[in-house]
Amino acid sequence: MSSVLHPAAPGQDPMNEVSRISVRYRPISSHLAITPPVSVVIPAMNEAENLPYVFKSLPEWIHEVVLVDGSSTDDTVRVARELWPDVKVVQQLGKGKGDALISGFAACTGDIIVMVDADGSADGSEIVSYVSALVSGADFAKGSRFANGGGTDDMTPLRRLGNRVLCAVVNAKFGARYTDLCYGYNAFWRHCLDDITLDCTGFEIETLMNIRVVKAGLRVQEVPSHEFLRIHGASNLRAVRDGLRVLKVILREKRAHRGARAVVRRHSALGVGIPRGEAS
Repeated sequence: MSSVLHPAAPGQDPMNEVSRISVRYRPISSHLAITPPVSVVIPAMNEAENLPYVFKSLPEWIHEVVLVDGSSTDDTVRVARELWPDVKVVQQLGKGKGDALISGFAACTGDIIVMVDADGSADGSEIVSYVSALVSGADFAKGSRFANGGGTDDMTPLRRLGNRVLCAVVNAKFGARYTDLCYGYNAFWRHCLDDITLDCTGFEIETLMNIRVVKAGLRVQEVPSHEFLRIHGASNLRAVRDGLRVLKVILREKRAHRGARAVVRRHSALGVGIPRGEAS
């Protein structure tokens, strides 16, 4: 898109023309602007005390905020509407973080989707880094607490060890180069959802997405991110239980990956075409 402003035609108001052109852009700073609308999805259940910190850090230029409410018994929805009057509230029908994110993704209208936790651990000002990675050519911008410039205040030694081991397994089995696996701060172009089927309901959805974007051959770029401590309340994450669920996802995806490769080899040997969707 050209940034040159041409002279107005006779009888045309030049200021109206400037306004018409400028609405195509979303100013991020004095020297940076983007055109794609950005949707932010926030799954939340009883996070009324944390939402003020979350919404305060969100940049004003984002297109929409989609709050997925998991049947909160506090004032989560009311607080969200007070903080961001145009917030789109989706009532979650199922249970689990994965189910909430899938519901939120379906409600998004932006070209770029950003996943942000509702516990105050993510810094919304980092969204510009994720968006920059996407508009620069990546399909999926994956947050990493262990890339240069990243960090975490909220990982026990057990969780850190488990994340490192599971990350190594995914890298070895699927040819990825991740430095972090179980982290929920990510962003992607909405069209990526056409290439990755999301079919799990718990915290393991983050691992599933990381695996399937690699299997789909999408361009992934890690973005350094700092994870802060949850501000109020207790996390529903359980290291051992959820770690086992993540491992089950990895093993399931590996079996599916091996089966798809076997189909490709068999069809190649027979000299016939490869069924759509089985080549990756």
